[in-house]
Amino acid sequence: MFTTRFEAWVRRHAEALITALGRTPLTPNQVTVVGVVLTFLAAGLIAFGHLRWAGVVLILAATCDILDGALARSTNAAYPYGAFLDSTLDRYAEGAVYLGLAAYFVSFHPPLQEWLVLATLAALAGSFLVSYVRARAQSLGFVCKSGLFQRPERVVATVFGLLLGGWWLYAIVFLLAVVTNITALQRIREVWLQGRAQRLEREREVAAKAKAPRAAPPQTP
Repeated sequence: MFTTRFEAWVRRHAEALITALGRTPLTPNQVTVVGVVLTFLAAGLIAFGHLRWAGVVLILAATCDILDGALARSTNAAYPYGAFLDSTLDRYAEGAVYLGLAAYFVSFHPPLQEWLVLATLAALAGSFLVSYVRARAQSLGFVCKSGLFQRPERVVATVFGLLLGGWWLYAIVFLLAVVTNITALQRIREVWLQGRAQRLEREREVAAKAKAPRAAPPQTP
């Protein structure tokens, strides 16, 4: 996807910043925590209607989210707990943003209020499902990397909505409500296809064994 390529571009052009961070006492986990704190701040700004400032802060938070992994790789500090912490805090951060949006929309007048809050909750559920399906699939040995709107796309769309505000934000929230759940369904289908292929392969193996001639029992003298 576009934002995945953009994320790779940012990583390539952030070498100087990563090198500078490598000279500081900051650890990749600390950079991760800073990014989450900034996201919580952005969520609070959203809740109180300071949308453009929230968009700016969310850009800084997304930058931290990119830099923590790059810093871990450049300093040879990557280890499983760091990846676990990053993924877990990402879910907290994303949930905070949607809660901030819901709190902001609560102040609207019906019926727009109800529709926007419902769309926000649907987007929240879809976003969490996208991450859960991948994690669960990988824990069972499946490959699960497809999807129309992964986390980078969701972050970029949210930032644009916050910076533009108004009906742009409303449209992006409704868009996220739809495409996040489509992405989860795409991943479910991807895993289903792999599971079906495994089942058919086992059935072929069982059929081949059943058709194989059995060895004659040894004759007794």
